[in-house]
Amino acid sequence: MNTYRRRRTAFLGVGALTAGLLLTSPQSAQAANLVLNPGFETAGGDGMPYCWEKSGWGDNDVDFTTTSDAHSGSQAMKVTLTRRVDGDRKALITESTGCAPVVTAGRQYDLGLWYKTTTPDANITLFRHDTTAGWQYWTDLKTLEMQGSWTQATVRTPEVPAGTDRITWGVSVYGTGSATTDDYTMDQVPDTLPPAVCTATAEECANGRWDVLPTQNPVRSMHSVVLNNGKVLLIAGSGNSEEQFDAGTFTSAVYDPVAGTYKVIPTPKDMFCSGHIQLQDGRVLVLSGNKAFPAADGSHGYEGYKESYVFDPATETYSRTNDLNDGHWYPSATELGNGDVISFGGLREDSTGSVTAEYWSDAQQKWLPLSQVNQTWSYWGLYPSMVLMQDGRLFYTGSHVFGNNIPGTGSAIYDYDANTITSVPGLQNKDQRDQSASVLLPPAQDQKVLTIGGGNIDSNPDANRLTDIIDLKEADPVYTAGPQLPQGTVDLGNGPVAETGGQGKMYVSAVLLPDGTVLETGGGLHNRANPVYEASIFDPATTTFDPVAADPEARGYHSSSFLLPDGRVMSTGDNPGNGTWNHNVSIYTPPYLLKGTRPTITSVIDTEWEYGDTQTITVDRPVAKAELIRPAAVTHSSDPNQRFVDLPLSVDGTTVDLNVTSNPDLAPPGWYMLFAVDANGVPSVAKWVHLQGPSALNADTASAHVHSFADSLEGKVTKPGRKRASQPVSPTVSGCDRHYGTVNVCVPTVFPPEVKKSTTARCTWLQHNSYGRLKVNGADDPLGLDPDRDGAACGKGDVRSVKPVRK
Repeated sequence: MNTYRRRRTAFLGVGALTAGLLLTSPQSAQAANLVLNPGFETAGGDGMPYCWEKSGWGDNDVDFTTTSDAHSGSQAMKVTLTRRVDGDRKALITESTGCAPVVTAGRQYDLGLWYKTTTPDANITLFRHDTTAGWQYWTDLKTLEMQGSWTQATVRTPEVPAGTDRITWGVSVYGTGSATTDDYTMDQVPDTLPPAVCTATAEECANGRWDVLPTQNPVRSMHSVVLNNGKVLLIAGSGNSEEQFDAGTFTSAVYDPVAGTYKVIPTPKDMFCSGHIQLQDGRVLVLSGNKAFPAADGSHGYEGYKESYVFDPATETYSRTNDLNDGHWYPSATELGNGDVISFGGLREDSTGSVTAEYWSDAQQKWLPLSQVNQTWSYWGLYPSMVLMQDGRLFYTGSHVFGNNIPGTGSAIYDYDANTITSVPGLQNKDQRDQSASVLLPPAQDQKVLTIGGGNIDSNPDANRLTDIIDLKEADPVYTAGPQLPQGTVDLGNGPVAETGGQGKMYVSAVLLPDGTVLETGGGLHNRANPVYEASIFDPATTTFDPVAADPEARGYHSSSFLLPDGRVMSTGDNPGNGTWNHNVSIYTPPYLLKGTRPTITSVIDTEWEYGDTQTITVDRPVAKAELIRPAAVTHSSDPNQRFVDLPLSVDGTTVDLNVTSNPDLAPPGWYMLFAVDANGVPSVAKWVHLQGPSALNADTASAHVHSFADSLEGKVTKPGRKRASQPVSPTVSGCDRHYGTVNVCVPTVFPPEVKKSTTARCTWLQHNSYGRLKVNGADDPLGLDPDRDGAACGKGDVRSVKPVRK
C-alpha cells in the first residue's frame, strides 16, 4: 500500500497571464477549435510557443523542445524525461485568461491531438479553473499507447463541473522516454438527443415509483451483496434472533432480480453483523460475526468470533479461510488498490472493543499474522466508514454505528505506510452521526465525500438533518456544511405526521445511481423506533437535494438499499426494537427510467480490463458518458467501497472507446457494472467487466496519477500508541437494556427526549411501538418500568393509564 504526497508546479512563460486577469473580449465556447496556437507555430517566451507553458512536478530531468519533426506545419512539441524518480512533466495550455479555453458548465468537449511516443507512460491530463478556488487538477483522461509514427488520439471530457469557466490540458510524461505532440483540437459536443418523453404519470416521471414485490424475502437479511452474476447475496445468519441462534439455524439467500426468485443457502456460522466485501475475483469475503448474544445480567455484551469465510457465486457455497487475529463483531472492510483488504473495529470474543487492524493478502488468500500488519492500537468503533483515497490512504468519514464518534474531530486520514492518523476538522455534531451514511460522490476522480444524517443511541435525541461535504483534493481538506436533508413524515406511534424543526433521520441508505446522482432513502427518528418516510436525490453538480417518492415500507435498523444492474434500487429489511422483522421488499424505479427508450450496450469487445486500457463498446444510439459502478456490499448504512468511476469517451458514431483509469486506488481491482448513459441521463442495463490488477500498472509510475491533494494536512497527527489488548466497551453498546424482554427485544437504555421521565410515559411509548408484555430479567429495574415488583414491566399495577395503540 503506497502513499504519495504530490504537488503540481507550473513554470510560466513570459507571455503567461495570471488566472485572475480578465479577457477584454472573451473566447466563444462555440468556436470550431478552442485551442490557440494548436500546432506550436507561433513563438512565445521562455523557449515555449505562445499559449503553452512548462508544467509538472517531482524529481526528474526533462527537456522541452520544439522540433521540426511535425505532423503538419513546421513545428511540434517534444517532452523528454531522461531520469525519473517520481512525478511528471508536460507541455500545458497556459493557465491564463488569454490562452485557456472558455467552457460551459454541464457541457462536454472533444479533445484531439496527434502524437508519437517512446514510453508507455504518457496520458492526457486536464486541469480546470474554478471561479472560487482557482486552478486545480481535474482528471486524467486517456493513456497513450506507444507509437513510432504519427497517431491521432481523441477523447471526450466528462461534463464540466459547476463553477468551472476554463480548462487547460496537455500530455503528461511520467516515465523515461518522450512524447511528441502536434495539432491539438477542442470542440464542444453538440446536443444529440431530443428532449426526453415521459412514459408514466407526471408524478412518477418527476419523482420515480416504488413497488412492493409480491414475494417476500425468506430470511432476516441485514447484509446485501450484489454478485458479479447480477444476483444478490442476502446474509442473515441468526437474523438477530436468539431463538435461531440457540437452534443453530443460520441462513443466507440468493435473490435473482430477473426471475424474482430466492434460493436459501446453508450458512455455517452466525454471520449476523459480520463484515463483507467482494474480492477481485468476484467471490465475497465474510469476516467475523456473532459469537454470543448479551447476557441479561450485563456480564457481557455481544461477542465477535475470529472465523472468516468466502462465498463463491458460482457454486453458491461458503468455504472457510484462516482465522482473523481477533474477534470483530461489526468490522469495517475496505479493498485497497492492490486487491488486498484492510479491516478495523468491532467487538472481540470477550465483548471488548478490538484495537487490532486486520489485513487480507489477496496474493496469499489469507489473513496475515499480527506481526505482519501495521498497528496503531486504535479503537475505531463499530462499522467505521473507511474510504480508499486516490493515493492509497484511507479517509475515516465519521460515519459509524452505535454511540459517540472517535475522540477529537470525528474524522481522520489514516496512512497505513506511515502508520499515522491525522485528524480532519469540520464534521458537524460529530457525536450524533451514529448510523449516518457516507458516500464517495460521483465521479470518484473528484474525491468528494458526502455524509448524511445520523443520531446517537446513547442519548437518543431526534435524529438530525445534517449533511457534510469534503473535497479530498484540497491540500488541507475540511468538512463544510452541506444542504440539510429534506423532511418527510415520521410515525410516532399514531401514524405518520410531518417532521418538524430539526428532525431528520438515522439508519440512512445512500445509493450511487448511474446518472451520477445519489439516492438517499429510509431511516428512523430514534433508536430502532419511529420510521421516517422520505427519499431524495442528491446532485453533486449542484449540491442540492430533490425530494422524490418515499418507500412505503419502514426501513430502519438492519435495512439496506442498493443498485441493481438494471438501474433500479432494491430496499429490504427493518428490525424495530420490538424484535420483529419486515420481510417485504421494495423496488424503486428512478425518474431516469421513465424518460423513454434507454440506450443499449450492444457489445463489449473485451470484458477483461487492465489499468490504462482503451476498451471498446458499441451502443445502439449516442451516449454522453459511461462509468464503472462497484457493486454494493452494504449493511447498517455502511458501504465504504461503493464508487462511481468515470470513463472518458472517444466517440465514433455508435462505437465508443472507453479510457480506463491508470490508478488502481481510484478503481480497486474486481468486477464492476458498466453503464452507458445518454444525454438525458437515461442509463443502459449494465454489462459486467473485470478490472484486473495490480500488476497491470507499474509501481514506479503509479504516483504520476496522484496530484496535489491532502498533502498539507494541519490536523493533529497521532502515531502508534502502546500495544494493548482491547478497548473497554459497555455491554449496552447497542443501546438496548437487557433487563427487559428477550434478547431479540431492544428496550432503549435512554428514551427519546419527548418521553417524560415517568413510568406511565415510558410504558405508553413502548406500547405505541408494539413492544407488548415485557418480562423483567432479574431483580434490577433500572428504567423504573416495574414499580409493583411483580416481574412484568408496564403491567396494570405499574401505570395509571396506558392509551391503546391506534393503527
